[in-house]
Amino acid sequence: MFQGLLSITDETAREKLDRYLDCLQRWSGRINLTGAETSEAAFNTLILPILGAEALLSGSVIDVGSGNGSPGLILATLRPDLEFTLLEPRAKRWAFLREAVRAMGIENVVVLRERSDHYGGRPANTVTMRAVGLDPGALQPLLAPQGCVLVFGGPPLDHTETIFLPAGSALQRRCFT
Repeated sequence: MFQGLLSITDETAREKLDRYLDCLQRWSGRINLTGAETSEAAFNTLILPILGAEALLSGSVIDVGSGNGSPGLILATLRPDLEFTLLEPRAKRWAFLREAVRAMGIENVVVLRERSDHYGGRPANTVTMRAVGLDPGALQPLLAPQGCVLVFGGPPLDHTETIFLPAGSALQRRCFT
């Protein structure tokens, strides 16, 4: 158990995030999911910077380019009351995400092997992405009216507000009317 997980008061969420880290370590030997070489480094890179963002979510969430599962799987674990759709077009990463969902035992996630510009499902209240490099405006078709895009990491973007999270990380939010 990592010290940062102690800030997560829900024991079930902590156990699921531990299982996520275990799965990530197993799969990282086969496919490039993260540069983090230990579970502690993966926690510090993929989980800790996300903590607190769950309070910004409502309704349904689409995570674009889900890759290694951050932020989508972390947020889904912390918000089991919401529905999450993870979009990942690359087959090996899609397979990892499906295995991680199974290993974590989370039931509020659907993993689809498709790109955001081909998504034909229901719009979401929130769209998240990390290290994808898309302009938030390009994701507007995925959003329900009054929806917001949350961007984790990356360079500053135009027309976004910066929100600082408890671990000192920041995200950028752009809402559409």
